[in-house]
Amino acid sequence: MRKAKKEIKDKAHVDEILANAHVGRLGTMGKDGYPMIKPLNFFHTGEHIYFHSATEGEKIEDILRDNRICFEVDVPLRYVKAKGDPCSAFYHYRSVILKGRAEIIKDAKEKRMALKALLEKYQPEGGYGDFPEEELAITSVIRIDIEAMTGKEDLTERWRRG
Repeated sequence: MRKAKKEIKDKAHVDEILANAHVGRLGTMGKDGYPMIKPLNFFHTGEHIYFHSATEGEKIEDILRDNRICFEVDVPLRYVKAKGDPCSAFYHYRSVILKGRAEIIKDAKEKRMALKALLEKYQPEGGYGDFPEEELAITSVIRIDIEAMTGKEDLTERWRRG
């Protein structure tokens, strides 16, 4: 990280960002060699990120071809408008970027656990019932095994060059 003072070194703080972020962005390598980024819902458990997908499509094809991924979340906190100097505009934010390997989950118990945890994150009040077997059959769950993770935040009062 170029600006070490922005690094979040407290793992609990990084975990909190991941727990509260609503959208993550999955980066894969497309079949044409270009990186692909896809926004998705997710949840985080210590060493893993889980998300769901259709059982086929570009995301699944990319993971099957090369399971190395990058994943990013960001939490914009506040935009500060420029006052007289265009370089005085800046954002307060928190973000997490991680690298890892994606695996399509085959184990039915782990798959149900992940789908239930996703619902609990996005619908904590409950009321969603059980998963119909026909829906489970057409739904993939992907687990990212985290290999490296960095948190970053900028809460400074003024943007500075350098």
